[in-house]
Amino acid sequence: MGRRLHFISGLPRSGSTLLAGLLGQNPQFHAGMSGPVGGLFNTLQGEMSGRNEYSVFITDAQRRRVLEGLFDAYYAADHPAEVVFDTNRIWCSKLRVLRELFPAAKVIACVRHMPWIIDSIEQLVRKNAFQPSSIFNYQPGGTVYSRAEGLANGDGMVGFAYNALKEAYYGEDSANLLLLQYETLTNDPAKAMKAIYDFIGEPAFAHDFDNVSYDANEFDLRAGTPGLHTVRKKIEARERRTILPPDVFRRFENDAFWRDSNLNLRGVRVV
Repeated sequence: MGRRLHFISGLPRSGSTLLAGLLGQNPQFHAGMSGPVGGLFNTLQGEMSGRNEYSVFITDAQRRRVLEGLFDAYYAADHPAEVVFDTNRIWCSKLRVLRELFPAAKVIACVRHMPWIIDSIEQLVRKNAFQPSSIFNYQPGGTVYSRAEGLANGDGMVGFAYNALKEAYYGEDSANLLLLQYETLTNDPAKAMKAIYDFIGEPAFAHDFDNVSYDANEFDLRAGTPGLHTVRKKIEARERRTILPPDVFRRFENDAFWRDSNLNLRGVRVV
């Protein structure tokens, strides 16, 4: 690509849309919510693997060109910005191939205290009582316990992202990885953005933390989850009580491994 490419990944409900809204204030940047490129990337990898009988005609050099070409094709004239941030939770599980394709690309993984992620999703479900959500395959049944269990399992919305994050954090390809805590982004957005600009090597930009905008209402309505990507205009930390039962909250309370510096074996940047 002629432009510079970076990735936003990490845990759901942890500030990736807010971060995209902030980055989008910079006219040199393009950033958005999770998009189709990650899924297309995964599909192409699968279709070029041995499960395709014609894969004997595909070399690794061709695989590389096809995967690189996906980004070129998707972010062509429609996105003229000099720096592109592609968002998808899958990228934390793809650090090795991303390093091979784009050695200079950085991955920003958004993280948040785990019980508040479950709480945030449960709050969305309860706010939209008349619309079953795509998060749970539009199933109208279940309880807070079954929903938390479904979110946390290995194929769940939170569980997959959490396992991918751990793979990235503890893996040998973590040099270009930065973990951005939701609590830092909302309590001290200036510090968070300075760290990101330093990390990606771009000149500083004066962001407006009182006037952030991002509109994905049409997508959220179709997903049966209005408010899923809503960003408040002014960035500020908001205190509230959890709506989770105490035992559900406690189940996830000690899962924030990135808060323990003794577990940061490879010196990953945590902001």
